[in-house]
Amino acid sequence: MDLKIRKKAFVNLGLNIQSMDEETREELNWRAQNGNSWFTEESIASAFSGIVNFLHEDKLDQWLSKYKIDEPADPKSVGIMMAGNIPMVGFHDLMTVLISGNKACVKLSSSDTILMNWLIQELIKIEPSFEELISVEEMLKGKDAYIATGSDNSARYFNYYFGKYPSVIRQNRTSVAVLSGEESKEELEALGKDIFKYFGLGCRNVSKVFIQSEEQLQNLLPALEVYSPISNHHKYHNNYEYNKSIYLVNGDKHLDNGFLLVKESEELVSPISVLYFETYQSKEALSKKMDGIQSKIQCVVANPDYWEGAIPFGNAQEPEPWDYADQVDTLEFLQGLN
Repeated sequence: MDLKIRKKAFVNLGLNIQSMDEETREELNWRAQNGNSWFTEESIASAFSGIVNFLHEDKLDQWLSKYKIDEPADPKSVGIMMAGNIPMVGFHDLMTVLISGNKACVKLSSSDTILMNWLIQELIKIEPSFEELISVEEMLKGKDAYIATGSDNSARYFNYYFGKYPSVIRQNRTSVAVLSGEESKEELEALGKDIFKYFGLGCRNVSKVFIQSEEQLQNLLPALEVYSPISNHHKYHNNYEYNKSIYLVNGDKHLDNGFLLVKESEELVSPISVLYFETYQSKEALSKKMDGIQSKIQCVVANPDYWEGAIPFGNAQEPEPWDYADQVDTLEFLQGLN
């Protein structure tokens, strides 16, 4: 199958998602939420919107322009172990394997079978030739290469079983924000999207903020009030109540606005409903600290004029096709197989 045909199929998939009728959308939402109550109508809509952003023809052209993608004479079978922390998070890996001309052998997360199966079937409807290039499997044995996403614990398992093959194995990562103290209310409110979208379950969610003084929290917390409806979700609220009770019993110093707990910590990954903070003395000192923990950070959110290379507030969960997880160029890896 020619690259132009493969690319066109993905462009059409984006158009099909945009034109999905209300009955199909409601049924997908209902089935997905029954399978995973973290998947709300809002989070599913956000995930679909992110995929549509990937699939604009100009975005695909821009992404692929830096590669010379030849038709592989011997397509490789690539096992993809998908995560299920946020809706359809495994789609980018699926797309990248298929765009490279290789075969995608997919092990779906039990947390995200409905939506990913729908995407796969829709893609095959658009381009029937993909049926020979996509398989959904329970056991990924004997593949030529592997792409696996999971926790630090599962990464050890993946390394044990897949480490002898060409592989991309991803571990726990999280995202952080750096505040200068000069942020506007609008910027701090936008930061709330990076904290609360998908309930904080994604590696691109901000779980910690670096601030110059604790007084900055007096501006941050009021700006986040617009996200208070998140406490209406029972699982999120249960996490909030649990963590609050732990902090109260242990006498841990923390701030509480009724739906978010803010606690000082040197750790990076905070529990759901908790935002960690840490003060820094200078940009130079913080930059040095960041260098030491780079392997654990997915994104740095800040005003790009203040922090070089930062993602602007509110944009952490809106990656482009070329924004690879863990900064590992998956398409380059796949091309290397051939």
